[in-house]
Amino acid sequence: MNALSPQERAALAGRTAVVTGASRGIGYAAATLLGACGVHVIALARTVAGLEDLDDAIRTAGGPPATLVPIDVTDGPGIDRLGASIHERWGQLDLFVGNAGVLGPVSPLGHIKAKAWAEVMDVNLSANWRLLRTLDPVLRAAPAARVVFVTSGLAQEPRPFFGAYQISKVALEALAGTYALETATTPIEVRLFSPGPVRTALRARARPGEDPATVPAPADIAPDLVRLCI
Repeated sequence: MNALSPQERAALAGRTAVVTGASRGIGYAAATLLGACGVHVIALARTVAGLEDLDDAIRTAGGPPATLVPIDVTDGPGIDRLGASIHERWGQLDLFVGNAGVLGPVSPLGHIKAKAWAEVMDVNLSANWRLLRTLDPVLRAAPAARVVFVTSGLAQEPRPFFGAYQISKVALEALAGTYALETATTPIEVRLFSPGPVRTALRARARPGEDPATVPAPADIAPDLVRLCI
């Protein structure tokens, strides 16, 4: 098993983390593991029931209650208020896991409608820029903040018909690289996590004929993501 060591768990205890897309899939698994390590998770997702299930899972694992934020990451004004709210309640933010993402149409570029293209870019790229903008002050206030963005192997190896998704991930990696350079003189560290094949709803849409039992579950790869938060 790829479980975290006691030392790794201890290094995370007492920190505060924002995790997007936390109601299912990779975000849910990562948030659950972070919470089980003693991290106070500020969980963002659209689905209230999924967030409540996450809080139950964290409590069952012995972690502190999560702060649940039912929000669409494309809600610009709502996201803009997040940083100030964290500053008022906790003064700093130790971890930001930018996981929320959508696949978008699996289609030739010329067949993608403008609205569908905009949705992919809004969720996978612009929302993460907006989150960085609002969270930057509280990340800088932490002694050793970590920012982890979930990317994809498609950012490095383009394939036909996945254009909107893979282009958004290429741009996300550029966003991460730019922020890393801009915070190079601070204790903030910016990291990318490419999970590979994982049993998620997004992958089921991308590969409808695949047997899900042949790929790892989100909980199987969560320790690798969480290690990047240390």
